[in-house]
Amino acid sequence: MASAAKAISSPVPNEWYPTLAVVMLSVGLVVAASFFIYEATCTKRNRCIVKELITSGVASLFLGFGSLFLLLSAGVYV
Repeated sequence: MASAAKAISSPVPNEWYPTLAVVMLSVGLVVAASFFIYEATCTKRNRCIVKELITSGVASLFLGFGSLFLLLSAGVYV
């Protein structure tokens, strides 16, 4: 009646975790820096809320997944 449970495995190989962490954190930091430069140099009249939301969303996505892979590469399985 009971069948053998299938082991859960990661879709990404463990050897890729450090590389993915560095790449994603680097891209996230570059996008976040461009967002801060845009906010500091743009006047209130010239700001575009759509551009701000897209840039901050992309930065948040890359920094979030980069942090996840950094934790996974350090052995903290979340």
